[in-house]
Amino acid sequence: KLILNVLLFKAPMSSIKNNIKIIGWGSAVLLIILVIGFLLLPKEYDIPTMLRSAPIGTGYAAKMLCSGVFVSGREPDSIWNEDLALMKRNMIRGRIDYEKKSVDAYALGFLFKQTAVYRGDCGCTLDIESSADAFWKDCDTPLSDPTADIKNAPWPLGDILPKTAPHSEIDIQQLESTLDWAFSEPVPEHPVRTRAVIVLYDGKIIAERYANGYSSETRFLGWSMTKSVTSALIGILVREGKLDIHQPATFPEWKTPGDPRGNITIDQLLRMSSGLSFQEDYEENPDSDAGFMFFTMKDMAAFAVQKPQEAKPDEKFNYSSGTTMLLSRIIRETVEGSGSHQKYLAFPRQELFQKLGMRSAIIECDPSGTMVGAGFMYATARDWARFGLLYCNDGVSNHERILPEGWVKYSRTPTPPWPGYGAQFWLNSNEKDRWLPNCPSDLYSAWGHEGQFITIVPSRKTVIIRLGQTADEEKNWNHDYFVSGILKAMPVKTALE
Repeated sequence: KLILNVLLFKAPMSSIKNNIKIIGWGSAVLLIILVIGFLLLPKEYDIPTMLRSAPIGTGYAAKMLCSGVFVSGREPDSIWNEDLALMKRNMIRGRIDYEKKSVDAYALGFLFKQTAVYRGDCGCTLDIESSADAFWKDCDTPLSDPTADIKNAPWPLGDILPKTAPHSEIDIQQLESTLDWAFSEPVPEHPVRTRAVIVLYDGKIIAERYANGYSSETRFLGWSMTKSVTSALIGILVREGKLDIHQPATFPEWKTPGDPRGNITIDQLLRMSSGLSFQEDYEENPDSDAGFMFFTMKDMAAFAVQKPQEAKPDEKFNYSSGTTMLLSRIIRETVEGSGSHQKYLAFPRQELFQKLGMRSAIIECDPSGTMVGAGFMYATARDWARFGLLYCNDGVSNHERILPEGWVKYSRTPTPPWPGYGAQFWLNSNEKDRWLPNCPSDLYSAWGHEGQFITIVPSRKTVIIRLGQTADEEKNWNHDYFVSGILKAMPVKTALE
């Protein structure tokens, strides 16, 4: 109470002196440091908001630093200076324990501590009321195929690229010019930070470039591109006859008589048209539902499933990471219900990643053991390209149908309340408000925070991967210019061009 009163300038001096006698000078010094620290915070952050959002900030810092170092293999200084620059300015610091493979993060030197722990093939997880270590032993067993000789197998299942020249009609100069633009930094105050670009034409890599410090071996965080992978995993369960997306989701929390949420279908969850309340805007609101769920909750799906319904299904579009976490829970309950946690963790690797050659891919778990299908997948740029190629090939890889027939078409079908969105993919088919006006209408994309894109253009046999760390990417990254520039280099011309 004293701390809050001092911070809010409500405590009289006599009260402060009396309380110092009670708490002691040591604690008083800490209090003074705390007050000064809060006074130094940016003006846009009021104190109550900071008190609510500080655990989100330390959780974000611990998680990003842990994954950046132990999953991506990056240098801590690079992570602090780029990915965590805002945290650094807001007086959040971290400590890496390389022996325990963990990271502690604090605000103002000692407050709001959060810890992230590296869990092997499960990536990094925040240690929030964490399960016993025995629970995580499933991650000690490599979940990828250790026998696969990916480096000596031909693309796309392996990494050996053909030595033949690219298609004779590809405009190499136009292609290189567009990549030069993508990696340029015209306004240093607003860095673009493109880290990787790959362009596929007709299934082959025709362009690949990385920023300094990154390579074909680097795992990149896809953020919300992971949602599109979650959609694919739902599709696989549909193909196996284990799910019907047009049936209601079977959450016990929604089965109370009269609860309208009991009628929400998996299809409506995939389309973000369930009508469930969820505040996604974590950039404008530091303590939004998304930030609170991702960085302070043990069980993310348990947080999301409690959200009330604010509109009838298919009446309102509401982009929601909480909704995708409900899909992640459905996947876990469907797979784990007939097996074990180990079987569940192995499911995406055995049924999707290995069949595409995506052997770097990791979907990290929340502290309850559910994969964070809303945003925590890491993979190399080539593996993200392999995923895009699956969709460009209508769900078939290496002559094997991975996704059920018609699933790709379904994923690209506009959602009734918002035709710019499909089933966890962004679409370009809305004639009244086209997302990328200079690109073909059949284009669709997995899109993640800070400018992560898998852009698929079936009519042009083209898949484009762009990975980076662009703050406010809608202002600082022109995806329409980038994609249309690449398509101008492709052999087949469209009416739009």
